[in-house]
Amino acid sequence: MSATELRLNALGLTLPQPMKAPPGVVLPFRFVRLQGSRAFVSGHAPTHADGSIAQPCGKLGRELDVAQGYAAARLTALAVLGSLQRALGDLDRIVAWNRVFGMVNSAPGFNQQPSVINGFSDLILEIFGQEIGGHARSAVGMAELPFDIPVEVEAEVEIRA
Repeated sequence: MSATELRLNALGLTLPQPMKAPPGVVLPFRFVRLQGSRAFVSGHAPTHADGSIAQPCGKLGRELDVAQGYAAARLTALAVLGSLQRALGDLDRIVAWNRVFGMVNSAPGFNQQPSVINGFSDLILEIFGQEIGGHARSAVGMAELPFDIPVEVEAEVEIRA
């Protein structure tokens, strides 16, 4: 078992199955694109262990509060890690989290996007530590996100061949 898997187990965390798109939806892209020493991660949603979209859905500042958004961002981190595990075969191949772009489905006037996306960042730092997990980041509000998900995150990581 890899060091990253041991940390996940110690935290009681399980990586989810690939996201199940809603009925009738086709997702004609890769969740992770490997190119040289980089892995480009497509936008991910918060998911349950079976890959279904996690509830609640809706806008932060209307249907969801910051704590619910933080929890959704944390689930999104697990979804990203699951996709990376499937693409890389071993999460210990990640040598650096370069960039994270967090999008928050925001009601008018909601301006706490960084606090929501901290759910993603905090979990990555908890698992990988500051040396590997420390990343550049944006956290922005969006008028709408696909399937009314509260959070979507994309990333770029540096990998060992």
